[in-house]
Amino acid sequence: MHKDRRGLFLNFFLLFLGFSLLTRLTLLFMAWPELDGGLWVLAKMFAAGLVYDCAAFSYAGGALALYLLALPEKVYAASWHRLAVYGAFFLAAFLLAFNLAAEYYFFYEFGVRYNFIAVDYLVYTNEVLGNIRESYNLPVVLPLVAALAGVALWAFRRRLALSFSDPLSFRSRLSFAAPVLAVPALCFLLLDGRLAQVSKNEYANEVAMNGFYAFGSAFLNNELPYEKFYASADQEASFRTLRAALAAPGVEFTGQGLDINRKIKARGPFKKLNVVVIVGESLSAEYLAAFGAARGQGTMPNLDALAAKSLFFKRYYAHGTRTVRGLEAMTLSIPPLPGTSIVKRPDNGGFFSWGSVMRDLGYVNKYIYAGYGYFDNMNAFYSGNGFGIVDRADFSKEEITFANIWGVCDGDLLFKTLKEADADAGAGKPFFYMVMTTTNHRPFTYPDGKIDIPSSSQSRRGALKYSDYAIGEFLAAAAKKPWFKDTVFVITGDHCANSAGKTEIPVRNYHIPLFIYAPAHLKPAVVETLSTQADLAPTMLGLMNASYESRFFGRDVLNGKQEGRAFLSTFQKVGLLKDGRLAVLGPKKYLKTYKWDEPAKTVEPAPEDKAFEAEAVAWYQGANYVYKKRLNRLK
Repeated sequence: MHKDRRGLFLNFFLLFLGFSLLTRLTLLFMAWPELDGGLWVLAKMFAAGLVYDCAAFSYAGGALALYLLALPEKVYAASWHRLAVYGAFFLAAFLLAFNLAAEYYFFYEFGVRYNFIAVDYLVYTNEVLGNIRESYNLPVVLPLVAALAGVALWAFRRRLALSFSDPLSFRSRLSFAAPVLAVPALCFLLLDGRLAQVSKNEYANEVAMNGFYAFGSAFLNNELPYEKFYASADQEASFRTLRAALAAPGVEFTGQGLDINRKIKARGPFKKLNVVVIVGESLSAEYLAAFGAARGQGTMPNLDALAAKSLFFKRYYAHGTRTVRGLEAMTLSIPPLPGTSIVKRPDNGGFFSWGSVMRDLGYVNKYIYAGYGYFDNMNAFYSGNGFGIVDRADFSKEEITFANIWGVCDGDLLFKTLKEADADAGAGKPFFYMVMTTTNHRPFTYPDGKIDIPSSSQSRRGALKYSDYAIGEFLAAAAKKPWFKDTVFVITGDHCANSAGKTEIPVRNYHIPLFIYAPAHLKPAVVETLSTQADLAPTMLGLMNASYESRFFGRDVLNGKQEGRAFLSTFQKVGLLKDGRLAVLGPKKYLKTYKWDEPAKTVEPAPEDKAFEAEAVAWYQGANYVYKKRLNRLK
């Protein structure tokens, strides 16, 4: 036992290992009835667990090692510092004991270590704290946690005192700290979750893991395994359901069964039209008078007028509640998988996408964003899927008249889009742009003097009205360009302004507008078919009479008479909306049917509908299978 600061480091290490072992034993006891494999699996479980425990500690231990390396001996030996160390040790023990209780409850609820659900809980802090207060007897739990921490401090009291006995030179401190600091780097580079796969029994694998390590891994990987947590069915039957749902005139399936690969045969000669998709931040249907919304009166007059000049989709729904979920849906045409968007996941490039189809058709693709595209992994996603990037870093000082923390104002963004279009059209290149705005985002600021609501009001209505003004100015300026007559303008939203509701998936808060405007090529019409963001790419390609090989989960809404449907999601729950019904899938194989009253915009519980629920499972299980097997990748 070291009688210097190295001993203090080892005491914290032993404290962590002790609580990790106690946590593992607790979970082992809980999972014991479900375990199999005998002593060999048990031995592997604890061996792998020790590795993950050491790896988890190494990240916090690195910070402790740096502290002990830099702290002067005079300060380290001071009486006040000794008291601080005892306090820190008690606090660490309290947090580890609290984590033991948290892991117990989490394992009791989900049968697993921390995963993306736990990460997700950090997003919804208010709801989670309320749930903890209402679900658990904190007046009993917290004193027990404190008592356990006190026992740990008492057990280590002599060891802690000994760690202040001898001084330690800086050279000795450095020789101790150097290898300690190398451990977290090695763990990050060399260790992943595969070592915990000690058995075919998932309970054994979960017990082998470390909760802190699992939490960090879930945070970095942003994924919730579908096959482990969500309702499933026979895979072949699910793909038969999908193929039947995707069948349409001019569609020929080419795959072998467990895929949706198909050839799309055009209805006429190809129209090589430019495409500009303007994605309005938090653009909800509730703010448009064209939808009969009271809030829409006078807020977005340009878009309201556009409804009578374009293909106006009245029953179009967002996939989720985040920008990245909407961009994923429109670009990849895939249902929302549980967890975070593919945009934010590792290995998010090389997909079959709207961009890859347009590139094969000879287009130059660009993602044009008002902010810095490193935010939410946008640049990595779009550059990895066939798009060039134009973001705030590409705006000159002269091109920015107004900006806030999120990006340049919509007027500046759309003026930049005009310049990009002029350059590409001037070079004889057909262009496809995805343009992402930011003005309708808190703090809701914009340049003064453009609308009758001052920017200082910092109101959503003001931001929306300015955004509408900017779109109106953009379309008016574009109409004077030589490339205008051969360009299709798509204006839609990424998600709604408000996603909260009393129900699991509040359908009314997923309703967004979709306008497709090309006066030289498209006659105005109202599209009443229920549709979703995954349908945008195949519908646009259909309007252009493009023939291509598809792996999209979306459909050309305008190709024949179809029964509409929409995909909806929160982080944990996913849903299928169809024919006045909503099927919701969630963790722990949760599956429930609701009635959706569209005129009243209400969701109510409904009797079990096995056929409809099986269809919902087919969409999400099939999408997960295609994603996991990389069947929607280009290579």
